[in-house]
Amino acid sequence: MDHGKHDWSWWKSEVITKWDNNSWRFKMENAFENSIFNSEKDKPLTRFFKQKDRLSALHPDMADAMINVKILRKCGQELEHAIKIRCVEPCSTEDYINAMEDIITRTRIGKTWTKIPMKSNMVSKIPREDRRPARPVLNCHKC
Repeated sequence: MDHGKHDWSWWKSEVITKWDNNSWRFKMENAFENSIFNSEKDKPLTRFFKQKDRLSALHPDMADAMINVKILRKCGQELEHAIKIRCVEPCSTEDYINAMEDIITRTRIGKTWTKIPMKSNMVSKIPREDRRPARPVLNCHKC
């Protein structure tokens, strides 16, 4: 299938024809809504730009400030609050990403608590009868 050389407007219309349909929009909206930031798995830079690309594809006329607000809402309440405190409006995307990286590396905000399992060799294996306290030997001094 050879299309030859065409200008950008032709390619743009071809891409829109192929990908701009209801199922693609539904898939992109679900991907954005279901993506919740996890600081142990995701890197702030890649996640922020992936979400920004999804929103820009769905809503090309949306302002950057509104895109940033929507992305921050998907970070969790504590992390969102900490980022909003650090960034004074109006704030650029880079400022939000820098604040997010700084908060994640310096604090435990956004991280989940995990119980560290005890190793089996650390548990002392004392027989049951040895665990009882030793009874003192009583000597009778009357006899």
